[in-house]
Amino acid sequence: MNDLENASTKQTERLIQLLEQQLAHSNEQNDELTNKLDQSLKQIEVLTEQVRQLTKALYRSKSEKSKYQAPDGQVSLFENDPSFNESEQTEEQSTEAVSYTITRKKTNKKRNDSFHEEIEMEEIHHHPAHLVCDCCRGEMVEFTSILVREEARFIPATMKRVQHFEHVYECKSCKKDALQKAQIKRGKAPQGAIQRSIAGPTVLAKLIYDKFIQYLPLYRQVNEWERHGLYTNDKNLSNWVIRVAEDWLQPLYDLMKQLVTEKSVLHIDETYAQIIKRSDGKSAQSNAYNWVCRSVQSEGFIIVLFKSALSRRRAVLEDLIKGFKGTVICDGYSAYSQLPHVQFANCWAHVRRYWLKADSKNGRIGVAYCDRLFQIERKIKHFSLEERVQIRQQEAKPIVDEFFDWIDRSPFFGKNAIAKAAEYTLSRKAALMMFLENGNVAIDNNPAENAIHPNVMGRKNWLFSVSEAGAKANAICLSLAETAKANGIDFYQYLVKLMTELPNVLFHQQPEILHNYLPWSENIQATCAK
Repeated sequence: MNDLENASTKQTERLIQLLEQQLAHSNEQNDELTNKLDQSLKQIEVLTEQVRQLTKALYRSKSEKSKYQAPDGQVSLFENDPSFNESEQTEEQSTEAVSYTITRKKTNKKRNDSFHEEIEMEEIHHHPAHLVCDCCRGEMVEFTSILVREEARFIPATMKRVQHFEHVYECKSCKKDALQKAQIKRGKAPQGAIQRSIAGPTVLAKLIYDKFIQYLPLYRQVNEWERHGLYTNDKNLSNWVIRVAEDWLQPLYDLMKQLVTEKSVLHIDETYAQIIKRSDGKSAQSNAYNWVCRSVQSEGFIIVLFKSALSRRRAVLEDLIKGFKGTVICDGYSAYSQLPHVQFANCWAHVRRYWLKADSKNGRIGVAYCDRLFQIERKIKHFSLEERVQIRQQEAKPIVDEFFDWIDRSPFFGKNAIAKAAEYTLSRKAALMMFLENGNVAIDNNPAENAIHPNVMGRKNWLFSVSEAGAKANAICLSLAETAKANGIDFYQYLVKLMTELPNVLFHQQPEILHNYLPWSENIQATCAK
């Protein structure tokens, strides 16, 4: 019996051991499946967040103004509570009607169309056809007049064919005298902007103005020129733009580039472009880039410089601001770093966009911190540099410190929008705090983004540049256009003056003459100001 009991006990123990092994294996499988489920749920959460963000970007308003902004910084306490969105239900509904009388103040509506004060005026007077009284047959006398309407009349531009003749004169008396040298004088016609071309200053000015201010592609300008009587093609127009940029605008561009490096603060941004014939061997579909550099208003006249490049590398930035020593205000792109004698200040508008994309309770808190900083900046916009620094230290710095401390204490992990916003903000803490120490440094990079906007608008119309020479000419023309605009200059009149006078000025021998043709010079301000 003992042997049987021992055998039974061993079998039982063996069975228990097997069951325990199976249970442990099941627990391991259960833990593994639980981990996989957690990972799947996190992945689903990330993908759901991405779908929500993409749907929001596709269908919702592109404005950065959030629905959480309200007058005086207040929001509704009941905005997100569904219980306050439904009417209250009671057993007995009141039938008493309460009426209100609302008195609206009558206001004179302002017309949304009007005439410029200096526009030429023409009066047309309409008199009765017969001035004999139908009753007594006597002559009628005018006693008043009534202005019944006014209208705009457009007189289309006209094309003229201008021929320049140089007249030659001689002295008949000296000609008869064999001992005297013949005296001959010849009139000198001014040099044209492009030799052996029918394009005059006004044609070139309108060509460049229409492309870079009106964003009208060259191939669409061909029909307009033909309608006015000038027969050409888009290849000719492109060559004209390149020749003007190289011969007359490039010297001004180079001088502006030299002057911009003397500033202490610059805004810089970049956007993609497309060049068909690339020298680096890449396909035409590869992205090229247009960089923009803009000086700040507090340092005097404004300079806007564009640069066309095949890449987005740091070497392009080094060439653009070669010789500059100061602070660059920019976004968080990695190329904006590690340049000698250059500090980088990051843009709080980019930070706000990251928190705005989160679209959650914590996202709204992040946006609120940014909005408080921008509210302070609006208040000190016209203050002196010393006053800006003082108020920033007193009012803005505590908000910035509180913001970063809140992010440090908050458990933002993963790949969702709120975690990306926190990581973006913390990784650029030092660069984001640069504006607190320098009154010339703006809190955002909006001036550069606004300056590069015409390039984006133009890209949507003319789509691409065929050659690198064309892309460079575009950058030069855009630089002069945006700098003229920033300094209150009529770009068309400015181009007419440049195309008329520069071909007849010896600025290569006397480079200082070019200073008289910069958009902020007294010469240009007196003749081309809007």
